Order: sequence, then C-alpha cells, then structure tokens
Amino acid sequence: MKIGIVGAAGRMGRMLIAEVLGTGGCQLAGGTEQPGSDAIGQDLGVLIGADEQGLSIGDDARALFEASDAVVDFTQPEATMGHAALSGETGVALIVGTTGLEAPHMEALGRAAAKAAVVQAANMSVGVNLLLGLTEQVANALGEDYDIEIAEMHHRHKVDAPSGTALALGAAAAKGRGVDLNEVSDRGRDGETGPRKAGDIGFSVIRGGDVAGDHWVVFAGPGERVELTHKAGSREIFARGALRAALWTEGRAPGLYSMRDVLGLD
Repeated sequence: MKIGIVGAAGRMGRMLIAEVLGTGGCQLAGGTEQPGSDAIGQDLGVLIGADEQGLSIGDDARALFEASDAVVDFTQPEATMGHAALSGETGVALIVGTTGLEAPHMEALGRAAAKAAVVQAANMSVGVNLLLGLTEQVANALGEDYDIEIAEMHHRHKVDAPSGTALALGAAAAKGRGVDLNEVSDRGRDGETGPRKAGDIGFSVIRGGDVAGDHWVVFAGPGERVELTHKAGSREIFARGALRAALWTEGRAPGLYSMRDVLGLD
C-alpha cells in the first residue's frame, strides 16, 4: 500500500516515515511540507537518518494524493481542511491525527468522507481508544455524586489546550451520562470560582518538558475515587496506530471512521 505523509518534516511526520519504511506491505509514496519550508528538496530517508529513498519532500499536496493509496495527516486544522478537499476530489483515503479540530474542520472531513475512506481520531493509540470506552462505561455506571475531572500533560511545544484526547475523553464521559459536553464542560478555573457545580466535567492542563502525552480521568465520589490513566512513553504509538488505520482503509467504502472502527471496539 502506497502511503503519503503530509507535514513530513515535523516530529510526527518523521516518525510516520520511519514507521512506513519499517512495516511490511507498505511503500512510502512521498511527503510534503508547506511552501517555503527549508525541508523541501530533502530526501525522505536522509531526513530521518536512514538510507536515501529517492523521494524528496515537495510542496504539491495534490501530486502526493495522486501518487498515494492513503495519506496520513498530523498537521494543523486549516491545512487538514485542504487535505480533506483533496481526499474528496481524488478518492484517496485520509488518516487524520490533527488535533484542535472544530466544527468547520469536521464538516470538511464529512464532505471528503462522501467520496473516500476517512479515519479521524483525536488519538491514534490503541490504549487511549480503550480508555475512551472505559470512560464512557464508568461514567454511565456512576451517578452525579461522582465528580468527573480530566487532566492531561504534554510537551512544551503543544499549541492547543485541552488536548484533543482530553476533549474526546470528556465527550466519552458526557455520552456515558447522556449529557452534552458543551453544557457541562468546565475548562477554566482562576481566582474565586465558588463551589464546583454538580454534573460538571472539569479539565486541567499541564505543559512542560518532552512528555508525549499523559491523561487521567478521575471520578471523585463520597469516600472513594476511581482513576483511569494512560501514559504515552513515545509518539511512536501514534504513528503505529495511524499506519494501522491506513492499512485498514484498503478496499474500505467511503465514510467517516474512527479508531474504534479500525480496532473493532464497536
């Protein structure tokens, strides 16, 4: 399967290149960066410290889609919208791990999914997707006398907060309780905030160092506390999950899929 990587020179892009090169049944189709990037023209293999691949980083995303069976995108929301349009126009599968997506970006993915297989997930790791399922189940089992708090820590370079995974965990908890996350989300506490509102789902954010991604879901009730935790030791787990999703799309009908679909968790 021919796999293309957009944002190839970024931290995740490089890991994705290495994962494709090290996985049987996969062929690296190419990689792109935004116009003007210093990485344009570099060999994709040399970029990650491997042997030359005879493939240079370009800036023509359409040409990459046309050369690929699936394209993996861990870029920025606005760039992802453009890649979604190309996926819809070419019918090439799109795997999206970009975080910080909002309603307009998801609508663009929905339009692409009418013509191509699109897998979108706030987090591509197997463990996190298990955590999402567990969070929904526990929230469903415990009543509102258990306060829900979601905490996350990421490296100093992460630009969005809370993380896409934290928001996905909040959505899973809200689904378990049968409520709308937008109506119960508490995403900022500073100064005299007063007592906690019953039923709220709170978020806490930590940034620092080189942490790949830690997430905690806390259900704090009277006299006891239930905690669900996932800690990512390396971003390689996200690259591995994304490639698994790309391979899964082979022969798949157009549609908007999640990692739960890829993993058979539904």
